[in-house]
Amino acid sequence: MKKMVSVVMTAMLITLPVTSAFAETNPNPVTVKERAQVLASKLLSVSGASGVQYAIMDKGSIVLSDNAGVYDKASKAPITKDTMFGIGSVSKMHVSAAAMILADANKIDIDKPLTTYIKDFKMADERYKKITPRMLMNHASGLYGSHYPNSLLFDDNDTIVHDELLTKLQSEHLKANPGEFSVYCNDGFGLLEIMIERVSGMSYTEFLAKYVSTPLNLSSTKTPRDQFDRERLTKIYFPTMNQALPIENVNTLGAGGLYSTAEDVTKFAEILMGDRTDVLSKQSAKAMQSPEYKRGIWVPEKTNAFNYGLGWDTVSLPEFDDYGITALSKGGDTINYHGFLIALPEHHISMAVLSSGGSSGFNGTFVTKVLLEYLKDQGHIKEILPEKTFKPALKVNMPSELLSYAGFYGTKDSTINIEIKDGEIELPGGLIPAQTYVYTGDGQFKSKDGSVTLSFDKQTNGKTYVKLKAYTNEGLGQSMMVFYAYQKLDSNPLQQTTKKVWENRNGKSYYAVDEKINSIFYLAAPIISKKISVDMDHGYANGTKIVNENQAVNVVQIPIMMGRDVFDLNFYKEGHTEYLKIDGFSYINEDAIQPIYEGNDSFCIIPSNGQAIWYKIDEKSANRVMNVKTPVSGGFAVYDKNGMAVNFSKATNNHSVVLPEGGMIVFGGKAGDLFKIELKNK
Repeated sequence: MKKMVSVVMTAMLITLPVTSAFAETNPNPVTVKERAQVLASKLLSVSGASGVQYAIMDKGSIVLSDNAGVYDKASKAPITKDTMFGIGSVSKMHVSAAAMILADANKIDIDKPLTTYIKDFKMADERYKKITPRMLMNHASGLYGSHYPNSLLFDDNDTIVHDELLTKLQSEHLKANPGEFSVYCNDGFGLLEIMIERVSGMSYTEFLAKYVSTPLNLSSTKTPRDQFDRERLTKIYFPTMNQALPIENVNTLGAGGLYSTAEDVTKFAEILMGDRTDVLSKQSAKAMQSPEYKRGIWVPEKTNAFNYGLGWDTVSLPEFDDYGITALSKGGDTINYHGFLIALPEHHISMAVLSSGGSSGFNGTFVTKVLLEYLKDQGHIKEILPEKTFKPALKVNMPSELLSYAGFYGTKDSTINIEIKDGEIELPGGLIPAQTYVYTGDGQFKSKDGSVTLSFDKQTNGKTYVKLKAYTNEGLGQSMMVFYAYQKLDSNPLQQTTKKVWENRNGKSYYAVDEKINSIFYLAAPIISKKISVDMDHGYANGTKIVNENQAVNVVQIPIMMGRDVFDLNFYKEGHTEYLKIDGFSYINEDAIQPIYEGNDSFCIIPSNGQAIWYKIDEKSANRVMNVKTPVSGGFAVYDKNGMAVNFSKATNNHSVVLPEGGMIVFGGKAGDLFKIELKNK
């Protein structure tokens, strides 16, 4: 589930001390193993990861297998080659390979409608009938993106997110014609998982074990549905909590649910490179490596960190293009686990890195640098090229016709008004930090240091996009990407009555009530809530177009990444309480949330509909100690005024907490669960 909450989690990263002393004891590393150890120590330092594991396979043999950091901070126990990690969206390669195994057996045709294999797949949009398995694998289905609720749970492999996906999709529309463009989509791989089960008559876990893990001897590759020693999973941590968290289960198995080791991931990569034709045909492996991104609307640059194949994020990684080497890559992130895989099919070499904490972005840079060291050591390349350098932007006079590109633009969850003043454009932060761009000629604006280029691109779908080509360096090494950041939108004037309703919602937060209380999303309120931001002048809310007093719909069609996981906003009332519904899940208006009772003793009962109950912490209850007698199936979380969890009982098993002023409390569990609450002064 690549970059699922990357913006939130990046903001929460804390730098941990480097746990390997190698960089200090060996200032002049000679071997690839030694150089990798130095880079691994640096990876820990810059990313905040607590532990990292990595391996290289060359022509069927593991030639490097190592680690840095710790398995467990408390005991400082080391990571070993058998320590398991969640691999996040690297799991998409497994479900894609499984689909191609069925294609090899003539059980499916990846270009036939998905309805051929999932008879009850339906949507409230007739275009769904054109979706094919290929479009699920290359992200071109047109689906909105991801059904995240109840997908990441502590110590719980509940299949609710899998079981309800088809039902949720029945009431939803597409954001684009199937095949029109590719934009990252987790739900597509959830549908692949269901298709594999329907066609094979087996659970996805069983299919993976029989047709992939067993023949490849992947003894450490498991799903949350498998029985295995959970103590092999490396410990995971969260910045605001001192102890290790419970086991993380990503229950969207096809999209991001696998556990594995770095060695196992490199072994698995053999079938992706066409080297294990007893499992997957060379023809299918080659098809997965094809430049699928070219089938639809895409940025014109060939060199890019985002060039989708079937399952692959990139079928031509730019850092290897300069050496004439084709590199395939796939990254993955959950809340706490992060992974990256690079395969070089022409050389039959693959490398994987897995980490607890950090990010797939850091991991990808690490893999790239170590692999280049290995290629040089083996004589495949003569030297490692220096990173690209840039001259400061030199501003020139801008043609007046470019002023026509100024105006109203949108992306997922936000809108902006782009002004072009004296040949300069200011953009807020996103994948690229906020900065000013100056006109340098040839229709291009550049950042002051010259590392980022901005231009406007009118695509074949008639939409105008802001395109960014960026070289970035986050302390480990340089990487580059090209993507559409914003789409030009039409203004949408609102009637006065509609405008007034939305004005009342502007700035209000809505809190999830359907999420299971052992959900990992409760670690931070910004993940479990939605703050409404209304652009009154243009008639949009959170990047969606307002159509009436209670509904706003997605209109953004941005390929690659920035248009992922879009949504509609649907408001409704139960009695006098307003709720927001997104992807079939409900959120309660903050105005309906009452302060927790300030008396010494009170109780909270989960209602018959099983929805969570939220409370505010006002000045009467703030700074007092709350003790909760909690039912076994229940739990609670307490947040400070910034939305960071100061205690989450399902993660800490701590049922006593000092209440921070301006914060929030949520209680959840099964219908009828009773919480006995005691408040006392410190």
